Amino acid sequence: MSHPVIEGAKAFQADLAAIRQDIHAHPELGMEETRTSALVARELRALGIEVTEGVGRFGVVGTIRGNRPGNRSVGLRADMDALQIPEATGAPYASKHPGIMHACGHDGHTTMLLGAARWLAQHRDFGGTVHLIFQPAEEGRGGAKAMLDDGLFERFPCDAVYGLHNKPTIPAGRFAIRPGPALAAADRFKVVFRGTGGHGGSTPHLATDITVVQAHFVLGLQTIVGRNVAATDAAVLSVGSIQGGSPISPNVMPAELTITGTSRSYTAAVRDLLERRIGELAHGLAALHGATAEVEYHRGVPATVNHPEQTETARDAARTLVGDAEVIEHAPVTGGEDFSLMLEQKPGAFMFIGGGKGPDGTSPNLHTPHFDFNDDIIPLGVAYWVGVVDQELGKTAG
Repeated sequence: MSHPVIEGAKAFQADLAAIRQDIHAHPELGMEETRTSALVARELRALGIEVTEGVGRFGVVGTIRGNRPGNRSVGLRADMDALQIPEATGAPYASKHPGIMHACGHDGHTTMLLGAARWLAQHRDFGGTVHLIFQPAEEGRGGAKAMLDDGLFERFPCDAVYGLHNKPTIPAGRFAIRPGPALAAADRFKVVFRGTGGHGGSTPHLATDITVVQAHFVLGLQTIVGRNVAATDAAVLSVGSIQGGSPISPNVMPAELTITGTSRSYTAAVRDLLERRIGELAHGLAALHGATAEVEYHRGVPATVNHPEQTETARDAARTLVGDAEVIEHAPVTGGEDFSLMLEQKPGAFMFIGGGKGPDGTSPNLHTPHFDFNDDIIPLGVAYWVGVVDQELGKTAG
């Protein structure tokens, strides 16, 4: 795997790894990225790049203008936030903040884009503008929405926008992407059943037993996926909690019981169907048993839908680095990603870069205490970003 940008990035890989490990040691949750965003802004300014801070509170945008004529502009996005997970890697640069760690590799994403910034700042032989978008709060705290609400694409116009995420279950040296729905819409629901309650041992016939209602409801949820969603589509409905009654009073039938869960889908039609059928099922079962139901459905991020033309652009950028065989098409991922909101406003694509390095080509998975970003892939990630700019705006390899 030899390429001018990969080899060039290897020359400053140690510097980038040190930055990545520093970010890893000082993780910050979404909308708390004070130190991380300041580090990013400082590194960009040191490269002579135009910097705008405070976009969507903690977002940072670096702007690089090419030396050749051109009016097109492209956005490259990396996320910066960490997770509320205790670290168990044992790394010398492990988190200094108990209970918080970079368990999704955003420290690596930020670092790879900083590496691309370094290359592009020194090799401006392209036509147009590159906006480096460092986003806060991807992990459910509304970072993409905050940047968009703060006029991201009005202030920094982009003809296309691209995202990159590491995937430790794919061997290092490989990329994965798919056109169309790539990641799922991530929603949550809450259902509260209410009845009269009562004594479950002596007079159950005088009570409205909402435990029976919830039992039918939980089982019935799976009929929505199995019988309402077309076999050619996909969806997930899972219950995460059931709360009601008291373990110290097992003979008392509760008057109120709460169920919470998550739903995942890839199309607007299926998403609407899930919301409607959860409500119909809850209210129908409650009425059948003489109880009542209160239903809440909260929509999170929409599905991440890759645009066809930009998917091919991303593929081409990766193919020039690793060859056709190492750029694969992945199955739809049921995880959510708020880059989807950017793709609703601009054409673009979301690529996975393999980070696995174990004997079987994999490493501990994302969102686990043992996950650690693979620093060996930093030059390849840098080269991918440069390749995207090359595909969109012209030659950047120097």
